Amino acid sequence: MSIVKYRHFNLILHALAWSIVLFFPFLVASAADQYKIGPLPGPYFTASGIVHMIIFYANALFLYPKLLNKTYWFLYVVSAILLIASSYWLKSYILTSWFPESLPDARTHVLFPSVIAFIASVFYSIILEKMRAEKRQQENEAIRLEMELKHLRSQISPHFLFNVLTNLVSLARKKSGHLEPSLLMLSGLMRYMLYQADKKITLQQEVEYLESYIALQKLRFGREVKITFDVRLSQEGSNYSIEPMLLVPFVENAFKHGTGYPDQPFIEINLTVIEALLVFQVKNKFDKETDTSKDENSGIGLSNVRSRLALLYPGRHELVIHTSNNLFNINLKLKLL
Repeated sequence: MSIVKYRHFNLILHALAWSIVLFFPFLVASAADQYKIGPLPGPYFTASGIVHMIIFYANALFLYPKLLNKTYWFLYVVSAILLIASSYWLKSYILTSWFPESLPDARTHVLFPSVIAFIASVFYSIILEKMRAEKRQQENEAIRLEMELKHLRSQISPHFLFNVLTNLVSLARKKSGHLEPSLLMLSGLMRYMLYQADKKITLQQEVEYLESYIALQKLRFGREVKITFDVRLSQEGSNYSIEPMLLVPFVENAFKHGTGYPDQPFIEINLTVIEALLVFQVKNKFDKETDTSKDENSGIGLSNVRSRLALLYPGRHELVIHTSNNLFNINLKLKLL
């Protein structure tokens, strides 16, 4: 609900509540009995209701927010007493001047309702202040999360670019004829990072990005590494939205640490979507002793994607990473919307 709509709704709610209060005698009593509510004539009930409304909003809109603090609390107490005393004087004057015949029975109803109206205003102000504080906290939290997410997104692009450029250096050293098509693929990937990485995209776009990245890696490794990428994606599944560059860090990690394995290295990547549940699996061989790709930047990708999953998909994802028998397995389950 927008702020403007909320304010309109709030005004309508207040107007409705006070209309019921002010016109209550005319709704439940009869003209033959002067619309009396107990000993109070209907017109006096309405007139005193207007006084109570003034008390309520004078405290809620001015006294409580402006004076109830460490500096002006004494002035608040004095103002509250003066406000109630003024209402008592005004209602007594109305009762004496307009309804003298009801004065003996209604006198006891002059002070107490003013106090009740003031107390109700205090509770209303406390609740309103608490709601505003919670709203500010939510807004600040949203801003903090957005800044953290932007920071994580800004991390992933340089990290990705660093890894791809490392691959291109390898092709250049080999004087490979694949260097030119690799540069063209890189330009497409960079275009994706520049124009798509700051907003939600479709799963189909993320899959196409993965395909381009894997194709780039195949140009580098050729038949040295067995690479399989199996995608089972229906038309409906293609249209689900997903955070951009969410899946590629897992694939990057596999190529970084799984291609140096001496004995028949392979990388298996599987992606399926069944009833809005994305299952993404990456498997590769690795050897701690022969893995020389570890450096001070190692692990940025996986750490980054863990943080983004926690921020963007709380309670909607399950990430399991385990190793066994020189196999590194990543299994991600993600509930899509």
